Amino acid sequence: MDLVILAAGMGSRFGGLKQLEPIDKYGNFIIDYSIYDAKRAGFDKVIFIIKEENYEIFKSTIGRRVEDKIPTEYAFQSLDLIPEGYTLPQDRVKPLGTAQAILAAKDKISDSFIIINADDFYGFDAFKVAADYLRGLNKNSKNTYANIAYNVVNTMTENGSVKRGVLEFDKNNKLTDLIESKIEKVDGKILASPLDGATPFNIPETTLVSMNMFCFTRDILDYIDGDFKKFMDDNLANLDKCEYLLPTLVSDKINEGKITVEVLSTKAKWYGITYKTDKPAVVASLEKLMDNGEYPEGLWK
Repeated sequence: MDLVILAAGMGSRFGGLKQLEPIDKYGNFIIDYSIYDAKRAGFDKVIFIIKEENYEIFKSTIGRRVEDKIPTEYAFQSLDLIPEGYTLPQDRVKPLGTAQAILAAKDKISDSFIIINADDFYGFDAFKVAADYLRGLNKNSKNTYANIAYNVVNTMTENGSVKRGVLEFDKNNKLTDLIESKIEKVDGKILASPLDGATPFNIPETTLVSMNMFCFTRDILDYIDGDFKKFMDDNLANLDKCEYLLPTLVSDKINEGKITVEVLSTKAKWYGITYKTDKPAVVASLEKLMDNGEYPEGLWK
């Protein structure tokens, strides 16, 4: 089982490469905790999806600590990775989104895998739930995936809004809709404002949301590859800013009846540095987890 880490983002709100921001007194990054948790849950390879210009700094910082503990590979997300016959505006800098990112690792992904964001702490329970799901799949399973879902209250920051996918699912816990939303507290209530401009709505603290941790098998790559041209055609007037997003693709395939996505809840609590002011609380929380014995002193040391 592969751990695929999305680390090509520019970290614009935080300012700089927040994936490489030390988060404890030992110099570990949030990525270190994710890799540590994934390894003990049973994942046996990590694939970093990064910008090629960041390769040396990733390899000399994160890579040097984990390469002797788990097989490690790097994939490069670039603006050149688009369907043949299409071009992007010359002034575009930002990659084309999470679906394109996964496609960048196509030749490195072995079979079953999960994806996570580089700058989010997911917690061991989330990796265990994901690993148990993938191990339970039938051999050669296709079109059957899962999303690891968090109580929204466990994914918020006191320092501003966050982006989360509000999950809607049927009585069998099969995902029916994923509403990408801005989540924030307003007048003591949790308000979800859909990014597509739909009417905002209040949600309970126990509402399940996506933190972009999906469980996939390799066949998801066929859908990403197959829909890329359509995405480009649909966005010809917006190629300077559009993003080919994995949650959108997953929602489309659910609506087309081609895939099912099981919603699997976790008791884990998210920690992340969405804003610079988030860092002290994250540092304190991880220090407490280490003091309580949930992580060994120094993590890798």
